Amino acid sequence: MPQNPLGQRERGDLIDRAIELAVKAHRKQKRKGTSKAYISHPFAVSLILAGAGCSEEVIAAGILHDVVEDARVKTDRIREEFGDRVAFIVEQCTEPDKRRSWEKRKQHTLDLLKEADERVKFVVCADKLHNIRTIARDYHVVGDRVWSRFRRGRADQKWYYTCLVNSLRPRTKDASYEKLYKELKRKVKEIFNEPQKGGNAWPKEVKERSFISRRRVR
Repeated sequence: MPQNPLGQRERGDLIDRAIELAVKAHRKQKRKGTSKAYISHPFAVSLILAGAGCSEEVIAAGILHDVVEDARVKTDRIREEFGDRVAFIVEQCTEPDKRRSWEKRKQHTLDLLKEADERVKFVVCADKLHNIRTIARDYHVVGDRVWSRFRRGRADQKWYYTCLVNSLRPRTKDASYEKLYKELKRKVKEIFNEPQKGGNAWPKEVKERSFISRRRVR
């Protein structure tokens, strides 16, 4: 029997091959500000996507979503080994040139997501949902020190995540996506609208910035 052409091969090994590449690509990396292996993040993203009933291609893209941006794997390699659709999703999940400012890179992501393919939005939503779950869990352990892990502090992270919720808003009826989106929206609200650890109110300037951010995204 002749071999199937690339993209028509047996589907069962797609996720296995994505895991192999991701493990190799992220093998020396850790999660920001922790000793946890970075690979735990794409694995968690893939579990969220699998739980939402996503296709193997979307799950594979979730496993690989950071290998181009953070591990210098070429998009052409993703396309060759996993096909056009997986490569497209990974490429859309990859931030532009790291030499650009934080603000410009984040704004690029926000603008792209407003009109993004639903498969891309699934992966990004799962990615950000796992991130915000981790932030929320660690915040209740170490308090405001959690923000020191990031290049930008709490106020900037609040702006970004609040805008992400707006950009990821569902455009079509999909119960699985809406479930992920609603959890992301709820978690963002919980973590950024809570008082500071210890029960104190957030500083006045943060409250004012929060009010302005909410008005912008409505």
